[in-house]
Amino acid sequence: MKNCNVIVTGAAGFIGSHTVDRLLKEGHTVIGVDNLSTGRLSNLAKAKANPRFHFVRADLMEPELMVRLCREHSVDSIIHLAGLVSVVEAQNKPTDNFTLNLHATHIVGEAARTAGVHRVVFASSAATYGDCPEMPLTEKAQSNPLSLYGSAKLASEKYLLGFRAYEMEVIFTRYFNVYGPRQDPKSPYSGVISIFSDRFSRGEAIQIFGDGRQTRDFISVFDVARANCLVATKEGAIQSGPMNICTGHSRQLNEMVGIFQDLFPNSPKPVKQPFRSGEILESCGDPSYAAHTIGFRSEITLEEGIRQLMGVREVFELV
Repeated sequence: MKNCNVIVTGAAGFIGSHTVDRLLKEGHTVIGVDNLSTGRLSNLAKAKANPRFHFVRADLMEPELMVRLCREHSVDSIIHLAGLVSVVEAQNKPTDNFTLNLHATHIVGEAARTAGVHRVVFASSAATYGDCPEMPLTEKAQSNPLSLYGSAKLASEKYLLGFRAYEMEVIFTRYFNVYGPRQDPKSPYSGVISIFSDRFSRGEAIQIFGDGRQTRDFISVFDVARANCLVATKEGAIQSGPMNICTGHSRQLNEMVGIFQDLFPNSPKPVKQPFRSGEILESCGDPSYAAHTIGFRSEITLEEGIRQLMGVREVFELV
């Protein structure tokens, strides 16, 4: 699609605000929706200066809101990022998890159907795979979520597939371990890189649970935003279903810590803690399908991403 009109829910959040910036950079018009319960207007400072950006402070759960916005702005696609963004928070607040991660998905899907929106991009997660032993994880791997968060994401995927009956494309972007600027290190639900970046910059010791050999597929939020833009605005059909958004490279926690220690050679030694119950020890995605379907390949290595994050603590130019 060219010069698309795109709704982004959760627009003032971590991934949402970067996605907004990327869409605007590519020349699209963006309608950002956020109730600011966790998102920050400061994340949208650059976007708000752009005449192609329209911000709506509203609760996604308001009746008819999404239908009205889709019709008013002749929306081509929706990127649905709003919801609880933490495995821990979803586990601690099951009702909120159901409402914000499942019921909200129904509202978005129904709005798209009612207003005739052609494509919905749903922010899913590698948490849908759970402890699947197949590595690297392909979209065809068995789903065995270990948490309410992963279960809600998987249930939302299955539910949205039903909207194919209305000639709608529904693509589930399964993000792996996303990191980058605007991820709040003060939140107990933040990603490990965000927390470590804050601790190292303050000269405080970090905590490592277990032996540090756990592996993750760390992907920069700038790559994620680019992938969101590609899948929401691609011309031609996209087959409905899941799509891994990952690097395809498995990195040990110890490797990531080593990158920080190179930047902060005088930092305190990490404090070792016992393994946390239920923690997945190995995770790595297969990015082949995204490369084939939308031409997406990650461009930012973990070393580059951490150096960018620590070199400029605030917003820096999009890659």
